[in-house]
Amino acid sequence: MVYLCAFSGPAFGRRDAGLTTGSTDTIALAERPQEGSDTSAEGLWRAALGIMQMRVDAAAYSTWLTGTSAISLSGEVLTVAAPTAFVAEMLERRLFELVLDSVQRIAGDSIEVRIEVAGFGGHSQGVAETPGAEGRSESSAGRGEQAPLVGAYTFESFVVGTSNELAHAAAAAVADRPGEVYNPLMIYSDVGLGKTHLMTAIGHRARARGLAVIYVTTEEFTNQYIGAIRAGETERFRARYRGADLLLLDDIQFLVGKEQTQEGFFHTFNALHMSGRQVVVTCDRPSSELGTLQERVRSRLAGGLSVDMQAPGLETRLAILRAKAGASALAARISDEALAMLAEIEHRSVREMEGWLNRALAYADLTGADVTVEAVRRAVPESLARPRPERPAPGTILDEVAARFAVGRDELCGRRRDARITLARHVAMYLLREDAGLALAEVG
Repeated sequence: MVYLCAFSGPAFGRRDAGLTTGSTDTIALAERPQEGSDTSAEGLWRAALGIMQMRVDAAAYSTWLTGTSAISLSGEVLTVAAPTAFVAEMLERRLFELVLDSVQRIAGDSIEVRIEVAGFGGHSQGVAETPGAEGRSESSAGRGEQAPLVGAYTFESFVVGTSNELAHAAAAAVADRPGEVYNPLMIYSDVGLGKTHLMTAIGHRARARGLAVIYVTTEEFTNQYIGAIRAGETERFRARYRGADLLLLDDIQFLVGKEQTQEGFFHTFNALHMSGRQVVVTCDRPSSELGTLQERVRSRLAGGLSVDMQAPGLETRLAILRAKAGASALAARISDEALAMLAEIEHRSVREMEGWLNRALAYADLTGADVTVEAVRRAVPESLARPRPERPAPGTILDEVAARFAVGRDELCGRRRDARITLARHVAMYLLREDAGLALAEVG
């Protein structure tokens, strides 16, 4: 992916992304060429970084600029490498005026700046390693770039319960026999229930076997594909992805409405599938509900195995909380009663539940107290911490509705559709969903 932006003359004057004014005298001193100074691309970029370090706050400089390096200085074009596509986009959209002005102060107004993603354009030297890149390695004989994976997301750290045991079993089978079973594998659920954790665990196990793994979000895939088309590097793009042993594509729902990217994914999927390589995708819904996704893409996804993950039940929530709490420095100060109270809360996602646990831990750490029921009550909003009424049994709801509308329970569950029974049936369905908490399939 290449971002080529050329502005004529200094145009710096923005204050977003943490920009500061800096000292005019200090900046002027930094701009002044020194006798015997390095006139190479790297020397020019180091000097420009010195100027920018004085013109942005420390957080912005550390986030967006410390991982960059110069690739080449050809004519009047300085090519700079950014460690990721996201950093490259930020430099191009919000910081380019600062970058260009800093370079031009040293090399003259006629110079242009070209920003590339390190490794994508064939250049990776000199780029600082990005956070979380442990385990990253060079491409294995051209078989795909080893992108970073979250180190904590392994099968060993995944808590299995009735809500996710099928997805876990399928993921483990794919990790052990990639390309041989369940290809493609699609894992779908609401946000925060562990889809990315399972997908990353597959990647870790495959890499441990020496396989070439590419993990990428759909947004990154889209940016890389469009960037390759603009830069005339589609062959390089194809070679990278089609050389992988295992492709992990996160949040495929974001392909909806992106016809050009769907075309690229379709051909990439076909090439991998036909050569016996494994594809794993995650989504927030079944493939049949992906709306405007091309029919041929949906059919490819439907040709494998789709498994869903539900919100965890009480026992699984408690097991997750115990695992997370056990990894905390405050593990010895967390009471079982406090964890049980947190588990009783019906969280929308595992991520949300972990957030409330972290809040309780932070409260205890700041006050020097143990994590007790009282600490949880103080850390968690009262509306969540208050004990919830026990859900009624489905049979009880059916009996009460039948009695209220003077119909038999057999009629309520039967096929008759006269107005009196239909109304009672609709009320029963609503109460089974809202009060008993049944899924729609269970209501049916």
